[in-house]
Amino acid sequence: MLCCKELLKRMEPAKQSLKNPTWQQWTQAAYEQNIDLCATHMFTPKDDLKPYNIYGVTIAEVEVDLLTGQHQILRVDILEDAGESLSPEVDIGQVEGAFVMGLGYWLMEYLTFDPETGQLLTNRTWNYKPPGVKDIPIDFRIYLRKKAPNPFGVLRSKATGEPPLCMSCVILFALRNALSAARQDAGKPDEWYPMNAPATTENIFLTSLTNIDLFSL
Repeated sequence: MLCCKELLKRMEPAKQSLKNPTWQQWTQAAYEQNIDLCATHMFTPKDDLKPYNIYGVTIAEVEVDLLTGQHQILRVDILEDAGESLSPEVDIGQVEGAFVMGLGYWLMEYLTFDPETGQLLTNRTWNYKPPGVKDIPIDFRIYLRKKAPNPFGVLRSKATGEPPLCMSCVILFALRNALSAARQDAGKPDEWYPMNAPATTENIFLTSLTNIDLFSL
């Protein structure tokens, strides 16, 4: 908004030379008068910035193959508080992208270092797996909260990039619930067990405590 105000101020002389111009005519005249049509601004502590809260709700359904440790994300529903969205399509894309980025953190992007040299060993996609097309939830539904203007945001909007990244931890909880049910079905005691991220295929398989007898045909 501050950049827009700055541009309008610069372009005002060009407008004065025209009679009720269209936006295209106005910008063309400004260009021909060598008016800089680029503006930047960086927020500083001196700007009148006011914090605001962002709310979100996420529900996930997963399916786990206990014989291999592989899983599928069957469905994810996200309700995002975006204030008065300036562009719902853009905000939905931001929500989807941030959530999938979080999936990499919680599920697959495992870092391995050489214990002697400290060198990063998982430094390429052969052994470091960022999310791919088939890692996206099969049924992915995004809802933007309605009638929730933000008095402190740009044109009453809210940021949408970071909250879904935080909410992506729902996948780890869903996997844990599935594994807890599987462990109970296998007759294992109902007790707390550690399950650290990322929940790789190997991690899921070892945590499931699948009975070896199930591997016979």
